[in-house]
Amino acid sequence: MRGRFLTVIVAGFLIGALAGAAALIVTRAPTGPEVATTGTALIGGPFTLVGRDGKTVTDRAFRGKYMLVFFGFTHCPDICPAELQVMSAALDALGPKANEIIPIFITLDPERDAPPVVTGYVTNFSPRFVGLTGSPEQIAEAAKAYRVTYSKFQEDETKPGDYSIDHSALVYLMGKDGEYLTHFAYGTPAAKMAETLRRYL
Repeated sequence: MRGRFLTVIVAGFLIGALAGAAALIVTRAPTGPEVATTGTALIGGPFTLVGRDGKTVTDRAFRGKYMLVFFGFTHCPDICPAELQVMSAALDALGPKANEIIPIFITLDPERDAPPVVTGYVTNFSPRFVGLTGSPEQIAEAAKAYRVTYSKFQEDETKPGDYSIDHSALVYLMGKDGEYLTHFAYGTPAAKMAETLRRYL
């Protein structure tokens, strides 16, 4: 398990480095000198998923708000709950300004994470969270848009329902129009995340 945990962290940092490189090319910090840029970041995009009570939810439902997006699964033993706690603490630190941001958790395990399961899971961390699931195809499409890698693995073949999922562990900040702004690597402290978020608000 430790080996897989390290693999996820390393994968997350590698993806983060690539995403960061893309961000440097196509975006600029919210403050500072003007910089001429071209193109768009290849992170994020349209998605159609399933939210509370089985209702269809698309990315357009969040227009006009910032999105703080994280992919994971409810049976995740360590990375997901740790990251959701950081996201919750960062938003709490923002005070009323946190109302401009919608934290979104997208499961990578639609087989076990039905809408009530995901909703119940994320509200344990904060009532602010929106939990989304969907069909395997919908999940795959959303993960592809956000450059999220994931794979299911089975440690005990005699227990088909007892599996885990390796996945990249980045938190993405998306703008009010759904555009990529920045990302946070796994292990970013809540205070640092809050500081960065505050610069965009």
